[in-house]
Amino acid sequence: MENEVWFRPLVWIDYRLAVLFTVLLPLALFIWSFVKQVEVVQRLLSIYWRVASLLAITNYLMIAQYPVSFITSLMGLILIPISLWFWVDLNDEIEYQPDSRLKLAFTSWRWAATFYCIVNAIASLPFLGCAFSETSLKSSYCGVWFEPPLLFKSYLHNNTKPAFLGGLAIIGLIIYVLCLCYFVIVKLGKQGRSAIQ
Repeated sequence: MENEVWFRPLVWIDYRLAVLFTVLLPLALFIWSFVKQVEVVQRLLSIYWRVASLLAITNYLMIAQYPVSFITSLMGLILIPISLWFWVDLNDEIEYQPDSRLKLAFTSWRWAATFYCIVNAIASLPFLGCAFSETSLKSSYCGVWFEPPLLFKSYLHNNTKPAFLGGLAIIGLIIYVLCLCYFVIVKLGKQGRSAIQ
């Protein structure tokens, strides 16, 4: 049963790429932007972290093997590129920043993260059915996606029950959805594509 999933190595590669593109690189850029006091990069990355927190929530939903995790994963991959390019004022400010290594690194990461998220979102579409079928969810076809988060759990939350972590993730997801709805319904109409509060 274990060997029948031919794409298992790709799932693990994807998980490693996700850690690189959505956690490590933006974290390094965020710290760098504070050291160099580049406020526009700080602002855009602050927005990014709020949006990308959906992937962290997804990781914990997958630890508990909740079907909704396949939907939240796709939504996170769609929302991240939007959050990186949506803001007209920040895009203009970044464009007119003096050339520097930080600007080059940030722009390179922004394009790479966008490309990664779009390709990953397209590749994850065939697995969306895992969210709607209990039979599929229990198959190795869907179950292989739970393996990396479970390894993550064994490192950081070894003595914690998956159901408890999943419960916290559900609470996090509810808060995330409420904040997103507030932004779309209330703030977006007031501020449009301007990130200035």
